[in-house]
This record gives sequence, structure tokens and C-alpha cells, in this order.
Amino acid sequence: MPNTMFEKSEEQNESLSVSDLDFEKFSGLLPVIAQEHGSGRVLMLAYANLEAVRKTQETGYAHYWSRSRNTLWKKGESSGHVQQITEVLVDCDEDTLLYKVSQTGPACHTGAKSCFFRELQTKPSSK
Repeated sequence: MPNTMFEKSEEQNESLSVSDLDFEKFSGLLPVIAQEHGSGRVLMLAYANLEAVRKTQETGYAHYWSRSRNTLWKKGESSGHVQQITEVLVDCDEDTLLYKVSQTGPACHTGAKSCFFRELQTKPSSK
């Protein structure tokens, strides 16, 4: 396992910089999946602009762009439920990030450990 968030793991075959990321594809924002590094559990999905990614790199804590508030935010800045970065991975199209994190407290604003706690019905309801 890498010692820093930007050190290569065995599966990675190339290292990318922020300038390699395709921010233009989604109007300046990249989807970011936050995954608990120990369990592999998906915690949440958020978005990051260039500033948020750079702030994440600088601090070692997850920063995102709030689409509803139109502002940069550090995960846990008001709740204390921060996400310390253990590794950042880039998808094959260079337009989505995976933050592997050490999560303090619940990740979801509802108080749930993960934002993904409800199951979609397998069959459409008959309404």
C-alpha cells in the first residue's frame, strides 16, 4: 500500500498530474467517489473543481465543490466528520476521481455511515 496519497500502487502504471485531468467534460467539475480505504465501502459521491483537487493535494483532506452552495468545502468542516486522504486514483478517461479515505464519523449528512444505504426496487412499482 502506498505511503502517500500520490505514490503509485502496484496496479497503477502511470502517474498523472492535475493538468492531465479533463475538467472540461463536465463543465469544470469532476465526479469524486469517496471510498473507505480499509473496508472498500463506497461512502459518497461529490464533485470537485480544480481548486478543490488542489486543496485536497495541499492538505491531505477531501475538499469538494458544492453545486448547491456554489462554493468550495472541506468534508467535515462543520460536523468534524473529515476524510483524510490515503490515496487518489484517476479513472481511465481522466474525468473521475476515487478518493480512498480514512473517514472520521459518518460520511452522510443524515448520520448514516455511507450515503448509499437504500436499495432501489428491482421491479418498477405499479402506480
